[in-house]
Formats: sequence, C-alpha cells, structure tokens
Amino acid sequence: MNPITKLPEKSSDLSPTADLPKSLPDHTQLPDKDNNFVKNFQEPPEGDLLTHSITPILQQIHPDRQYCIGRDSGIYWRLTESPEPLEKGSVAPDWFYIPNVPQKLNGQLRRSYVLWKEFVAPLIVLEFVSGDGLEERDKTPGTGKFWVYEQAIRVPFYGIYEVQKGTIEVYNLVNGRYQQMIPNEHERYPIEPLGVELGIWEGEYQSQVWPWLRWWDAQGNLLLTGDELAGQERQRAEQERQRADRLAEQLKALGVEPEL
Repeated sequence: MNPITKLPEKSSDLSPTADLPKSLPDHTQLPDKDNNFVKNFQEPPEGDLLTHSITPILQQIHPDRQYCIGRDSGIYWRLTESPEPLEKGSVAPDWFYIPNVPQKLNGQLRRSYVLWKEFVAPLIVLEFVSGDGLEERDKTPGTGKFWVYEQAIRVPFYGIYEVQKGTIEVYNLVNGRYQQMIPNEHERYPIEPLGVELGIWEGEYQSQVWPWLRWWDAQGNLLLTGDELAGQERQRAEQERQRADRLAEQLKALGVEPEL
C-alpha cells in the first residue's frame, strides 16, 4: 500500500516568508495571462463539475475557508532570469487544490500562486488531455510537466484525464517519485487526505454527454453539484405529488372523499 501524504499545516507554520528577500516578485508582479484559448468546449464544464461537487467537502475540512482551487492559473515554481520570460518558470494546471492557504493576499484576489512566497504545494493537480497526452507525461528535466509536478513542485497526487478515451491515470508521490496508483474494485482512486475517490462517470452535464471526471465519497456515493441536488429534489417532489394523486383517485373509487 503506498503511503499517502497528509495535508500540510498552514503555510505560516511551515515556511515563514520573513527571511526572503523583499525584491522577489509576488503574484501582483508576475504575468497571469498566456493569451491561449481554452483547448476545447468540454474543459470549462469539467472544471465546474469538479469544483462545485467537492466544495462542501472542502468547507468541512476547512471551516475557516483557508484553501484555494485553481483552474488554468499559473503556479510559479522557478524565478527565471532575463531574457527568459517569467512565464517559463510557471505551469498552469487545468485544475488544482491547495490546502491551508488564504484565498486572498493582503485583501487582493490571487492572480497566480507563487511558491517562493508561500511554499505550500498543491495537494492534487489534474490535467485534461486534449492532444496525444505527451505534454502531460513529459519527464524532460526542467521543462516537462510530469517532471515539474514530481521533482520541482512535488505535488502529492497528479491526475491525467483523457476525455476522448474515458480514462484517468493517477500518480502518488512516494519517496520523491511518482508511482502510478492502482484503482480500487470500483475503478476509482482514493485521495485519502480528502476522504474522496476520483473516477470516471458517464452521463450528461451542462447539456454535454461525456465520460466525466468526478468525485465520490468514501462510502461510494457520487458527489453532486448544487444543480444536481436541486434536480433530485424536484424529482422527489414530483414523485410524491404523483403518489398523492394516485392515492386520491383510489380513495374516490372507494367512495371516500380525500381531504384537501
């Protein structure tokens, strides 16, 4: 059984920034746009689905709301030197979660996540493959995404999701190296620090039918979005109304006038 990385403590408890040079740039001074279009129309709903369904879990884990979810946001892990662009020292995962960090810095919304200012790595990073998957599995030292997540940022859990194939690969950082996780009997991957499982669900979301990447709780229940929960409630209410109507008709057939 692979050892699972526990949630880190708060950043202020681990790596205070007081000893860092004041000249190092922060999130307000670093580029936060790469001018690239989103790669396909499925990715934005996928990010919505992952975020909205796990938010109640994260709010239970963090009643103080000290956590961040990023989507296509830059993580700066290396400070580059001119003439190399600053963006070359960053990576922008499709979806990631960082525990025990504030959602705002000095009252400002985050524009990027700067590791040399905070040092708390994301607990999980997810990449959505839109090409052949080579970019997401690139282990080239210094530049490859796989290498950056494993060796530079040291993300405990890394997932590679391929919607066209309907698959998800999950890697766990063990002794400084990624080991590909083996799915459980339900073909899902436990993310134990969060008490959830990650897997593929085929169905319709936001009017699109795909094999979606989704969360389940430890009991095997699919985590639903607020819209899905509301839809279930409407369905239950309609079923209850239909049962009441049938009962009223049966009572009338017996000569009993049902109470309004």
